[in-house]
Amino acid sequence: MKIVVLDGHTVNNGDLSWAPFERLGEFEVYPRSKVEEILPRAQGADAILINKAPISREILSHLPQLKYIGILATGYNTVDTVAAREREIPVCNAAGYASESVAQHVFALLLELANHVAVHDADVKSGGWTNNPDWTYQRKPMIELWGKTMGIIGLGRIGQTTARLAQGFGMKVIAHNRSPKDVAGVEMKSLDEVFAESDVISLHCPLTDKNREFVNAEKLALMKSSAILINTGRGPLIQEKDLAEALNTGKILAAGLDVLHQEPPAMDNPLIHAKNCIITPHNAWGTRECRARLIQIAADNLANFQKGSPTNVVN
Repeated sequence: MKIVVLDGHTVNNGDLSWAPFERLGEFEVYPRSKVEEILPRAQGADAILINKAPISREILSHLPQLKYIGILATGYNTVDTVAAREREIPVCNAAGYASESVAQHVFALLLELANHVAVHDADVKSGGWTNNPDWTYQRKPMIELWGKTMGIIGLGRIGQTTARLAQGFGMKVIAHNRSPKDVAGVEMKSLDEVFAESDVISLHCPLTDKNREFVNAEKLALMKSSAILINTGRGPLIQEKDLAEALNTGKILAAGLDVLHQEPPAMDNPLIHAKNCIITPHNAWGTRECRARLIQIAADNLANFQKGSPTNVVN
C-alpha cells in the first residue's frame, strides 16, 4: 500500500516519529501542500492522510487508485465526504485524541483573562513592581472562578473534559447539547439559558450549516456584561464583527479564542484589535502528547482498514 501524507508539518514538525505509518506500507510525507500540489502528490496513492488539505470531488475524480482518506484531526470539513462515499472510500478521523489538551487550553485562556499573568509579568519586568510604593498591586482586575457558572455548548468528549476541570475549580457547570446528555454534575439547559446564566461560555460544538455564526449579536446580547467567551472549537461558530463590537462596547467582558474564520487571519480581522480579546494560533491541540496520540489513532485507523474493519468512519 502506498501511503501519502499531504500536510504533516503541523502534526509532526520533526519531534515525533512516523513509524506507526511506516510499518503499514510505502510511506511518503510532505510538510505542506498547496492546492495545485495535492493532485500530483496524491497520484498513485492507495491512502492519503491530511490535516487541512482540501480534497474536493474534482480531486477525487482524478485519483482512481485511492481507497482511503485519513484525517489527522477530528474535523473533516475539508473533504467532500459525499463524493468519497459514492466511491466507497472511507474517511476516518482521529476522534478523541485532543480532549485533554484542548480542555487544558480552555483554562489557559480563561486563567489569563481572569488573573492577567502575562500582563503582570510584563509589568514587573519593565520595572512596575520595583517602582511601586506597595508590595502588591493589580494592573487589571482579577477574577475568582470559584462559584462562577461555566456554560458549555457541545457536550462531547472535549466538552465533558472541560466540565470536569471546571468542577475542579469549584464552578457550577451548565450545558447545551443537540441531544440531552446525562453527565455527572452538569445541568442541561436551553441555548438561551446557557447564554443568559453563564459567567463563562466555552464552545465545543462541531461546525454545521445550522450553527454557523450562531454566536451573533442576538446571542451576545443575552450574556452578562461580566461574562467571558472562550472558543477552542471552530472559528465560524462566531460572527466576528458582532463579537468585536460586544467587546469594544462592554456588552461582554472578554474573549479567549484559539480559532478564527480565516486561518491564518488577515491583520484587519476586527478581533485582533478588539478590547479584552486574547487569541492563540489554533494550537490548543499542539502538545507533544496530544500529537503523538493523534498519530497513533490515525495509524490504527489505517491498520484497521487494511484488516477490513475501518474505524472512526465519518462518511
